[in-house]
Amino acid sequence: MSIVVRYQPTNLTRQLYDDVKQRMENAGGWPPDGLEMHVLFGSDGNLRVSEIWDSEEEFRAFGERIRPVLDELGVQMSGEPEVFEVHELEKR
Repeated sequence: MSIVVRYQPTNLTRQLYDDVKQRMENAGGWPPDGLEMHVLFGSDGNLRVSEIWDSEEEFRAFGERIRPVLDELGVQMSGEPEVFEVHELEKR
C-alpha cells in the first residue's frame, strides 16, 4: 500500500538540501526505489519535504541510507516523519 510521508526539518536551507541530494546521487541512491513523488517546498531555512512511496518498507529502507547523511550534514528534524496510508492517488 502506498504511503505519504511528511518531514519537518527545523533548519533546512536550499544549500543543505542540495548537499544531501548530491551525496545521495553520488552514492547511487537517488532517486530511491519505491519513491513515487518527492516535493520540496517552503522558504529557505524553513523548507519541508513531502513524498509518496510505493510501500512503507521501501521508505524505511531508504531512511536507513539517508539518515547518516542527514546527521553528518547537520539537518535537524522536529521529530519523526509523519506517515499516512494513501486512500486514493490520482495523476493527470
